[in-house]
Amino acid sequence: MIKKFIRVACYVRVSTDNQLENYSIEEQTERLKAYCSAKDWHIYRVYTDGGYSGGNVERPALKQMIDDIKKNKIDVVMVYKLDRLSRSQKDTLTLIEDNFLTNGVEFVSMSENFDTSSPFGRAMIGILSVFAQLEKDQITERFTMGRIGRSKAGYFHGGSNAPTGYNYIDGKLIVDEYKAMQVQEIYDRFLSGYSIRSIQRYMNEKYGGWNRNTLIYNMLKNSIYIGKVKFNKVTYDGIHEPIISVDTFEKVQALINSQEREDKKTSRQKTPFKASNLLTSIVYCDKCGARYVGAHNYYKCYSRSKTDKNYIVDPNCKNKHWEIEKLNNIIIGQIEKLRHDKKYIDSLFAVKNAEPSINIKALDKRISEIDKQISKLIDLYQLEGISIEDIRSRVDELQKEKDVLSEKVTLPVADVKETKAKFISTLNGFDDIFTSSTLEEKRLFVSSIIKSIVINNENISINWRI
Repeated sequence: MIKKFIRVACYVRVSTDNQLENYSIEEQTERLKAYCSAKDWHIYRVYTDGGYSGGNVERPALKQMIDDIKKNKIDVVMVYKLDRLSRSQKDTLTLIEDNFLTNGVEFVSMSENFDTSSPFGRAMIGILSVFAQLEKDQITERFTMGRIGRSKAGYFHGGSNAPTGYNYIDGKLIVDEYKAMQVQEIYDRFLSGYSIRSIQRYMNEKYGGWNRNTLIYNMLKNSIYIGKVKFNKVTYDGIHEPIISVDTFEKVQALINSQEREDKKTSRQKTPFKASNLLTSIVYCDKCGARYVGAHNYYKCYSRSKTDKNYIVDPNCKNKHWEIEKLNNIIIGQIEKLRHDKKYIDSLFAVKNAEPSINIKALDKRISEIDKQISKLIDLYQLEGISIEDIRSRVDELQKEKDVLSEKVTLPVADVKETKAKFISTLNGFDDIFTSSTLEEKRLFVSSIIKSIVINNENISINWRI
């Protein structure tokens, strides 16, 4: 069973939470090399994932090792300890059975002293992976319980990112008198009848740094200012000094939720994130790179319309305004034309298939990093460490970068054919969608086949989602 020349892949990993464990990257590597030397095995490569959790398989070195296994470069995968491969029972078994054994590669865990070349070793894999999964779950539980415990004791759990009006010092929130004065001023002005938008403008002109309405709104809703802390949607009494009185805070909440204030809102204010035009969010300016916004019957470059200064890229941009109805009709016409132009569709996908190869691994790595960043932002929202309004723009930026990177990845021929079939299938739903569907359904249809529309005065470029 032992091969004459054994090519070994040594896999080592340490997570950010385990940097101080006895089995560091260097320690694991040294012991694995010594073991291979004693066995007279040849080390093909040491695959190192430093700072990556064992809770998932989204790790660059692990992916590279699997790729080399599929290319028949490896005979044995060896780890210092089973949980270095994965802390997930499901992932452990999938890696060993579907990636290693299926490709004729044995698996050896040095510390547990077993390998997959024997039935007993394979059975032990399943047993020990259960305990690795259990340890992971226990770590997560202890972490969560720790945060709950801190919250119950009144400690702020948001780390050094303290709410405006406080500084985070030695694990506690300490009042920043200058910023606290601004918080109190915001509450007073809101109770005096000023709108959130007018307060934002006033505060930004007076102090600077108040550049978004959501900053004001979230502050008015945050119970941290009356001495409370939150974790997992549960509120506890905090040990920090309040900035706002309970009476003032309750009056503000009553006003925010009052029917009178709701009645004064425009339909746009009531649904601020609901688009009111077919092409909103996919039209871009070719001159400055800003998005186009629908306003007063026209699609306008944000830089030129200046409806929201946060989206201005070049205040001197002079790109053309387009009538909303006219641009909508042009794009709808192009979609309809595409449905009946098989040669044009073929040419689009022929170009896609002929793109020069690039560093796919580097792109995949960055795409994976973007997915992790988006996931972390969503986790922050779910843990109430940050509001959905605050993370929206950042998620949009990351998603936009991901779309650009994904566009650069050259698909295999089989994938191009599959993508083409799906694209044509989507196009075939045009009549049903534009005959009886809602605006949101039409927008979803358009965005499913068009990635972006770029405007340069009279010139319109459509980037199809292929």
